[in-house]
Amino acid sequence: MDLFAPLSLPPLRDRPYAPPPGPLAVIHADAALLVVEKPSGLLTVPGKAPGLADCLAARAEAAFPGARIVHRIDMDTSGLVVLARSPEAQRHLGLQFERRIVEKAYVARVRGAPAAEAGRIEAPLMTDWPARPRQKVDPQGRFAVTDWTRESVEPCGDARLSLRPLTGRSHQLRVHLAALGHPILGDALYGDDAVYGAAPRLQLHAERLRLRHPQGGAWMAFHAPAPF
Repeated sequence: MDLFAPLSLPPLRDRPYAPPPGPLAVIHADAALLVVEKPSGLLTVPGKAPGLADCLAARAEAAFPGARIVHRIDMDTSGLVVLARSPEAQRHLGLQFERRIVEKAYVARVRGAPAAEAGRIEAPLMTDWPARPRQKVDPQGRFAVTDWTRESVEPCGDARLSLRPLTGRSHQLRVHLAALGHPILGDALYGDDAVYGAAPRLQLHAERLRLRHPQGGAWMAFHAPAPF
């Protein structure tokens, strides 16, 4: 598979923003650290256009005044998101993400099954400006690495993968798997009509996080099972 081959994708789909209602799903909360499970369809931070103010950051601030976003996951992706509850905690946690100390694991359902049981995708990524917000594999892009393991194969031939992004580029997992020839089911940006229509939502979930607590440095692990 040529990871650098351009993807053949349909025009960008026009989808209205309709974030799911409901309270925050809190996984952990203490004086310095907040971990929540973001639902698919909710922005992590507000968008610039009118009508995009409802987001995880706003809901967290309403429930936990002073909560600050440390990292983001895509609107269509669900799963674990870390927030800080003080400027000091935000700096500490931000450095962990920047220095790749945080361990992240995702689960995805993809079209077709890779022949190998596991592998590594090393393909640099950059913004596809004419088709923004899409990203693309490009030799001039930023270094990006994803490790994957095939967990199971469904009767229809699609597969469930465990993913470990070693870098944190925008749409990294979605683009890497599409370039591998196994786009994530339900992907509105990187799937053809059959892939997009194969699931009611993007089948990508941030399932596990492991990091050091910003007060004291003890390792902490969090788990939110995939809802699919």
